[in-house]
Amino acid sequence: METNMQNQTEYHPLDGPKGLGGWLVLIQIGLFLTLLMLAVQILQSTIPSLKPDIWGLLTAKDSELYHVLWGPIIIFEAIANVGQFLFCLFVLGMFYSKKSSVPLLMIIFYGGSMIIGIIDYALVQQIPIVQELEDGSSVSDIGRSVVTCAIWIPYFLKSRRVRNTFVQ
Repeated sequence: METNMQNQTEYHPLDGPKGLGGWLVLIQIGLFLTLLMLAVQILQSTIPSLKPDIWGLLTAKDSELYHVLWGPIIIFEAIANVGQFLFCLFVLGMFYSKKSSVPLLMIIFYGGSMIIGIIDYALVQQIPIVQELEDGSSVSDIGRSVVTCAIWIPYFLKSRRVRNTFVQ
């Protein structure tokens, strides 16, 4: 019995896969695609909507397109997009430094993105013209975000590779 116990290897917390391979490759690709998509969103939508002509068209009370929520929504989206872009850059830096805070940061990133999407959708749906133009893509985006959270948050909580990689 004693020799049998000596032959068994004990589990060590760092046994198993480690490094930025495996499923973490998909996370890296996703983070870089997110950066790209946010940059495009900021350049094509956020910045133009803050310019005086578009801002005035949507927020001036005598405009046909006026709605009281346009101003707060535009500001919310601008802050959210720039904030997510900067947070994504920060997360990538921590990711490649293999910091122990990465699992928590990724959970905040995924959960925060989903919450921002839901809040934005709820706000813009209060504007009649947006309701008329809704093609279902916003609901699909929220659904994708929910699925992303359902997959990757448990991964960052349970994965041995994550536990073994982000240790510094």
